[in-house]
Amino acid sequence: MKVNLFFLGLQVKQSKDDIFLIQTKYCKEILKKFEMERCKKATTPMSTSCYMDADLVGTSVDQNKYRGLIVSLLYLTASRPIIMFAVCLCARFQSNPKESHFKATKRILKCLKGTTLVGLWYPSHFPIHLVGYSDFDFAGCELDRKSTSGTCHLLGSSVISWHSKKQACVALSTAEAEYTAVGSCCAQILWSKQQLEDFGLKVNKVPLLCDNTSAIDLAKNHIQHSRTKHIEICHNFIRDHVSNGDCDVKFIEIANQLAYIFMKPLPKDKLFLLREIFGLKREGGVNCLQGFFENFFS
Repeated sequence: MKVNLFFLGLQVKQSKDDIFLIQTKYCKEILKKFEMERCKKATTPMSTSCYMDADLVGTSVDQNKYRGLIVSLLYLTASRPIIMFAVCLCARFQSNPKESHFKATKRILKCLKGTTLVGLWYPSHFPIHLVGYSDFDFAGCELDRKSTSGTCHLLGSSVISWHSKKQACVALSTAEAEYTAVGSCCAQILWSKQQLEDFGLKVNKVPLLCDNTSAIDLAKNHIQHSRTKHIEICHNFIRDHVSNGDCDVKFIEIANQLAYIFMKPLPKDKLFLLREIFGLKREGGVNCLQGFFENFFS
């Protein structure tokens, strides 16, 4: 028996074997609203050579139209983590949008044109295994040199939460930038643990994977060194949760870092691989990496 529900533009298809979340109808409405129904398809939401800044000499565009497009795309990220970074980057220029910024957002729409039937797939036969990934882009913003934090969390074989946000303060080192990202990832892990406990599922020492050994050492070292005192106190709570066994910060090779997709635009091959790992597939299609998850998350 299959259950098909609509909720605020989000379609939920549930059966005894899986749950499928998709926003096909909402995606088509966006393309129609912004007159991109007949546009060419793009394989990625942003080119790897894309460079975005304030563009002070560029031609201004309608601010209301640009903001409306950004808001529409932000809601669409509820089922499409692969466009998260591109949308958040374009959202930084809402106060004074230029043609170059609008062109970048249109590239996202072109990507949606070819993926209207893609959604999040949650199979029921995978074990409950929660894992968090944390990464950063050090001083990646060209305007103020603030770093970007990116995190994602997978339950079983599919992604359940993702995050891409410019950090509030300028990081003085890669360790500080990663430590800030790890703090955000830890906070989301605590929320996910609480949600699972409400369903009677208890998990401890959730793996939190990052590719910066200095940040890992800071999370596990309870001695406050003078060179780390400039790190905001709000991010030091991760040490307590490591001690309590809520999470376990571990090292992961950059090649296996899934949160990298929330930091920079990726080439087509890498993007397609992460799309499969995250559990994104076409409606009625088969995820070609189903056998890959058991080894990847063990």
